[in-house]
Amino acid sequence: MDKNGNGKVLVFSGRANPELAEDICKYMNVPLGRSNIRDFADQEIYVKIDENVRGGDVFVIQSTSNPGNTNLMEMLIMIDALKRSSAKRITAVLPYYGYARQDRKNEPRVPITSRLVADLLETAGTDRVLTVDLHAGQIQGFFNIPVDHLFAMNVLVKYIKELKLENLIVISPDAGGVERARAFAKRLGVSLAIIDKRRELPNEAKAMNIIGDVKGKVAFIVDDMIDTAGTLMEATNALLEDGAKEVHACCSHPVLSGPAADRITKSPIKSIVATNTIPLHDELKNNPKVKILSVAPLLGEAILRIHRETSVSSLFD
Repeated sequence: MDKNGNGKVLVFSGRANPELAEDICKYMNVPLGRSNIRDFADQEIYVKIDENVRGGDVFVIQSTSNPGNTNLMEMLIMIDALKRSSAKRITAVLPYYGYARQDRKNEPRVPITSRLVADLLETAGTDRVLTVDLHAGQIQGFFNIPVDHLFAMNVLVKYIKELKLENLIVISPDAGGVERARAFAKRLGVSLAIIDKRRELPNEAKAMNIIGDVKGKVAFIVDDMIDTAGTLMEATNALLEDGAKEVHACCSHPVLSGPAADRITKSPIKSIVATNTIPLHDELKNNPKVKILSVAPLLGEAILRIHRETSVSSLFD
């Protein structure tokens, strides 16, 4: 037991993003917990924790990215195994919180899946949640347990500053992302523009017009995630048509599903900067347009502070 009486810190990982978990453990200077995870012939998931966790302060790292259903279920089973093994406290570390896009009833007879996931995590035995850049901040209120919400902005802003781009302007790809883009613009000391778009179908968007002057400027689109890259391509084309010199983009979560890889390769966008909350698809790993930054130090420091019962919010001071 340490001086705070919290027991030893133990970090386990599911199969969604083991490389990130390894990097987090290297930052923390602790070994990654031993576990045996495999699939039965019918695709049911088997989990066995291969070390003593009784009385331990346990952190389970798992992004609920593609395949989202499998990764979510795997995490729930791991948490259940740890709970039944008498772990003192279990923190679910979700670098990417899946199902977050359905956070309200925006039409009749639809679910609120982000609340459902919160209920499942609590029911499985989660005592605390640590996550990065939720799609909607109000998801924290879906939990009846503490939620530590980290932001990758500092990691991304530091990199953008190092590029030393002249005539930079930050772009919000829609009205919902204005608060995020404004925060980036303030940190970078540049102006802000907004793309007004109309969404016709899920994963499809039509850029309509640009609010702000982008002529002759280097546009940096800021979003929390890039999925099929349809919205991004529409935004890029709209900015270039409106006189932008070149277009870049950054996001926390590189979902990049379906046609995203092909769209990025063929598009006039100069670069996309993202973090490793989600492992990059093989077809994009060697793409010169894509740059991945690590959030392992951010998550590792947050885990250490949670374990020591010190401030996590001061990470953003």
